[in-house]
Amino acid sequence: MSAPRIALCGFQIECNRFAPPAGLDAFRAGWLEGPALLADARSPVHNNLGEFNGFVAAMDAAGPWQPVPLLFARAQPDGPVTAAAWAGIRDRLFAALEAAGRLDGVFCVLHGAALAEDEDDPEGVLVTGIRRRIGMAPLVVTCDLHANVSHSLAAVPDAFVGYRTNPHLDMRDRGAEAALLLRRILAGERFHVAMRRLPLVPPSVSLLTASGPYAEAIAAGQALAAREPTIANVSVMGGFAFSDSPHGGMSVVVTGTDAERAETAAEELALRIWTMRRRFTVRLTPIAEAVARAAAAEETLILADVADNPGGGGRGNTTALLAALHAAGVHGVLAGLFHDPALAEEAHALGQGARFVARLNRANPPDDPFAPPLAAEAEVLVVSDGAVTGRRGIYAGVRVDLGRRAALRLDGITLVVVSARIQCADPVFFEHLGLDPRAARVVVVKSRGHFRAGFDEVAPPERILEVDAPGLTSPVLTRFAFRRLPRPIYPLDEDASFEAA
Repeated sequence: MSAPRIALCGFQIECNRFAPPAGLDAFRAGWLEGPALLADARSPVHNNLGEFNGFVAAMDAAGPWQPVPLLFARAQPDGPVTAAAWAGIRDRLFAALEAAGRLDGVFCVLHGAALAEDEDDPEGVLVTGIRRRIGMAPLVVTCDLHANVSHSLAAVPDAFVGYRTNPHLDMRDRGAEAALLLRRILAGERFHVAMRRLPLVPPSVSLLTASGPYAEAIAAGQALAAREPTIANVSVMGGFAFSDSPHGGMSVVVTGTDAERAETAAEELALRIWTMRRRFTVRLTPIAEAVARAAAAEETLILADVADNPGGGGRGNTTALLAALHAAGVHGVLAGLFHDPALAEEAHALGQGARFVARLNRANPPDDPFAPPLAAEAEVLVVSDGAVTGRRGIYAGVRVDLGRRAALRLDGITLVVVSARIQCADPVFFEHLGLDPRAARVVVVKSRGHFRAGFDEVAPPERILEVDAPGLTSPVLTRFAFRRLPRPIYPLDEDASFEAA
């Protein structure tokens, strides 16, 4: 075969059914089209999270090929994509695919937990549409490990590759793995993709991969792949509860050259995970206890405001934990990132050194269940705008636009206010403003788990408290009115069962 023509494309957003809808503007900062997509994939500082970088590098190393960059639309986690925005992205990607001419393969970067106002399975629609347009040419996809894997998302691609680390640090490696699988298909191998979905919806904080049941499940899958040559990939997908998706629940996806063995391997691993279901538990620290620990801290303590994680669709503006720390007079607190564009603009207009009454969530009603207004005397310490380059963890080497932002001193609390909603997963989000998290007594991060890979130099796991505060990403799943999640499902339904097919 002459140098194969391989299309590059993708659609990446994690959707929280309980958050406000996301329009096309949500994809503005992560939009890469045509040559810009390939240039980004070959740049050390990039907009994508790394899958394209790993794929392109591995394809380059493996031999001649012709990349055909189409479209990649990525947004921060948010609510369901509006019907108009989803239709526009879908149709634009399909049009680019049709205009590309003959293709020998497609690499597609997906998340797996997307929603649209009028579609519960956008990724399934995309892979089905791609298959319709490319015929028997190979299609390889990567997905975030929080994917809610539908039948189409598993059955249509020729190979399926899911992340294996949480916090997510292996996107580049998974892109490289996808390239190697695609090369194997181009060389004549044929894969079968098997999937088993469990009636298990683990709380997000139970899906870390350094230790615990999810780490053990992933390790079991990798051991299986290592000892059996017919198995090319095992992906254990944790799912994303807040999508409230009919495809929700943890799943096992196995790609292999022997269809029967791939099916039995997926079944065996799913049954093994089911026996561990009661270990996927939530242990949160009440706000009062967290405040008391913060007041007494002698070494840097991290308080994770996991219920208001912008990385899961949280709005980044809940005030319960902040208000409690402020009322208790706790000093030496560094907190962020608080999403409040109006406050950030006001701080910019006033300038460094200004003193004023900071009115957080000024447009919200007093009885807002998550983000009521909060007013406090404040001083503008520093203002900034523009993009920063991530230093550690999920954002290492990634260009991140925080919009206009300001560091405000509210008595003993230094609060970083931003106009672009994003989770606080990298110390650079503080450092670029001259703030050192390691010098703080208490660091408050609005993040669910990705902060652990960025802030591990600030505090070890034993000095991290996951706080039980209100918000759209609370790990206490009984606080949500799920309507589309398949039932019965554990732990919402104690009587849920799973048996061999």
